[in-house]
Amino acid sequence: MAAPGETLRKRRRGGEDVPRAPPEEGERPPLARPPLRPGTFWLSRIVLLRCIALLYFVAFLVAYHQNKQLIGEKGLLPCKLYLQNVKRYFKGKINLDSLNYAPTIIWFLDWSDMDRNLDYLAGLGLGVSAYVLVTGCANMILMAILWILYLSLVNVGQIWYSFGWESQLLETGFLGIFLCPLWTLSRLPNYTPPSQIVIWGFRWLIFRIMLGAGLIKIRGDRCWRELTCMDYHYETQPVPSPLAYYMHRSPWWFHQSEALSNHFIKLVVPFFIFMGRRMCIIHGISQILFQVVLIISGNLSFLNWLTIVPSIACFDDTCLGFLFTSKEGCVKDQVLKIQAKQAAGQRLPLRYGCYVRKAVNVSFGLLITYLSIPVVLNLLNSGQVMNTSFNPLRIVNTYGAFGSITKERTEIIFQGTSSLDPNDPMAVWEEYEFKCKPGDLKRRPCLITPYHYRLDWLMWFAAFQTYEQNEWIIHLAGKLLASEEAALSLIAFNPFEGKAPPRWIRGEHFKYKFSQPGGKHASEGKWWIRKRIGPYFPPVNLQGLKKFYEARDWLYPKQN
Repeated sequence: MAAPGETLRKRRRGGEDVPRAPPEEGERPPLARPPLRPGTFWLSRIVLLRCIALLYFVAFLVAYHQNKQLIGEKGLLPCKLYLQNVKRYFKGKINLDSLNYAPTIIWFLDWSDMDRNLDYLAGLGLGVSAYVLVTGCANMILMAILWILYLSLVNVGQIWYSFGWESQLLETGFLGIFLCPLWTLSRLPNYTPPSQIVIWGFRWLIFRIMLGAGLIKIRGDRCWRELTCMDYHYETQPVPSPLAYYMHRSPWWFHQSEALSNHFIKLVVPFFIFMGRRMCIIHGISQILFQVVLIISGNLSFLNWLTIVPSIACFDDTCLGFLFTSKEGCVKDQVLKIQAKQAAGQRLPLRYGCYVRKAVNVSFGLLITYLSIPVVLNLLNSGQVMNTSFNPLRIVNTYGAFGSITKERTEIIFQGTSSLDPNDPMAVWEEYEFKCKPGDLKRRPCLITPYHYRLDWLMWFAAFQTYEQNEWIIHLAGKLLASEEAALSLIAFNPFEGKAPPRWIRGEHFKYKFSQPGGKHASEGKWWIRKRIGPYFPPVNLQGLKKFYEARDWLYPKQN
């Protein structure tokens, strides 16, 4: 038996045990690599750019799949008509006033095929964002292209793009432009270290997002002050998730603790950003964990994913180093070498471009400060408004969500019939099923975040209003009467597939509630129970809608 110290360590190579000789006498063992030092953001920049690119990719994917049906040539609210109305309002000219009202590069494109324009914008956005996501490197030009493309879609998207996360993505993307060098495409551009001004721009963004969301709740629905809003939220949110079904039945004290935690996270924790590095890290961890809970308990588009992004700026390279390999020559190893040189007193060589870069960063900081003035005044105002832009480019905005909570859930259900007489009591009405919103009582709530079905989301809002306030509802009914393929792509189930189109379509209004887990309805496979309120819109047929379409310059659908 070998004496202690004489046993050779072994390693596996090609399936064989190969002896590994101990270090010779006097030979020094390899030195362990020093840890990353705090205070630099080289790795943080890579993570931020990839996260921004991921959210751009999702947003452009949604646009590519849905824009033609919503704002295309045959869309529910065609963007060509919208731009024509804007142009007409400004005396038929494309001038600074019209550009300021609706900043979009579509003004300068050929309008003869708007569907192609929308696809090109979304397709280019998908390609550029995929490149940044995969490689982790970008420059100001690529990030500016992404920002301009999405700004162009948002400003012709009308109500389909009217929500806070659109402006939030644009503001986050605008910050991302200044993270990068002008020309260089490298994950670690040696002469362009991440600017502390831009890092603080991200922190200022998450501070405003959370504080604005917290203040709008305290000033809004009294149930937030009474800690009872969470008794209703899971059931009445726009598109509930499967987890929401179970969380809705949590005991009252759990819902109260949720509301109290919400106030703490949004009204107290944001100030940790200004209390030094450790408290800033605690802020970042708290906000990310909070957003993860929101992600799994609801389908709020890519809002919560997007809110995680500026929180990443709370972490320096020391915190995020675990995300990167330590292999020789990789970016983490290169950052270690840069930090070693800085510790030895060496500085990055100054070039003419460095001075230009500093001037750009200072100008950027001054711009953000100036544009933040009305935003801060809005936060301090008792009449605070949420999700509002005070500049047409949406660079600095106000944010907030669920300032008030609906106590009951209502849904619009589209029904069609082949009967000649819609008033015939023997008429058989069959229901259309949307992609994700509640309809079929036995269909489990979906989980689609960060993807987003814009039509389903707007149906939730329309249920609180009348069809006269949402004329696109009748436009959709006409397209379903014609079995128009583009419109049907927004629907999960068409009861007339393979059959003749319906002769009549109507909208019925229902009150929806979660079934009781383990109760009678749940045992029958029902996730929901519902009660009819009454008609939402009366039965309509295609011929009867002709004048309605003509008055709005909508293309009259032809039956397939």
